[in-house]
Amino acid sequence: MPHAVVRSRKVYYELHGEHSGIPLVLIMGTGGSCRGWLPIQVPDFSREHRTLIFDHPGVGGSEDSVGALTTASLADDTVGLMDALEIEKSNVLGVFMGGMVAQEMALRHSDRVHRLVLAGTYARPDAKRRMLIQQWRELSIGGASVEVMVRERMLWTLQDETLEQTDLIDQMLEFFVQDGAPLTEEVFARQCDACLGHDTADRLRKIHHPTLVLCGRRDQLTPPHFHRELADEIPNAHLITIPYGGHFVMAESAEQFNHLVLQFLAEHPS
Repeated sequence: MPHAVVRSRKVYYELHGEHSGIPLVLIMGTGGSCRGWLPIQVPDFSREHRTLIFDHPGVGGSEDSVGALTTASLADDTVGLMDALEIEKSNVLGVFMGGMVAQEMALRHSDRVHRLVLAGTYARPDAKRRMLIQQWRELSIGGASVEVMVRERMLWTLQDETLEQTDLIDQMLEFFVQDGAPLTEEVFARQCDACLGHDTADRLRKIHHPTLVLCGRRDQLTPPHFHRELADEIPNAHLITIPYGGHFVMAESAEQFNHLVLQFLAEHPS
């Protein structure tokens, strides 16, 4: 298993593809390991870009960090991994918490980011998002089962048409329950805290990288108005709303999602 040492702890990572040029870094959201990128995104992306995936602190194969998690500290960790792998600059794609981390990377380490893709994320949580994420946090530390947590998150991340596919939902539940969560309840709670504390709303105009903002039209967790805010405030941003898909649009409309990302990167080569 490949590991790099970042700030005195081991970080699990995988590099896919043998291409030269600026690589693509994929940053996972809450509750998931980098394995989530492997079935759908990595095969397409790695055909055209060297693609880096990795686990956040305390997730999967990565050692935990000490203390609170913030999107700023996770951004510093990502750049630390780039340092360890001698990656000078990267294109960055982040979903939900990963999109928050990507925003902080662009602000805190502007010279290390080439192009930015933000999907299913926000600049600042509103009251409803704060209540929801706090509820997830309390369910997790209160001892809710993996199945309960997966069902709860499915309700917010999958569109209604997907939820109607009962065979698929049963298969997904079976996979997650058998495989087990890739992180402890305590680490998940700290990730929730990072999402609750994230706030770049007043700093978005300082992001000058070409930015693609992608949104599933039926995203209930981060509805389209959050993405419009990002696209309106980031000076060089372009918003595309994908008609078919909820928050999990990168899976529900994977072909279109991947095509849009690759097209955007091709329009802005190194």
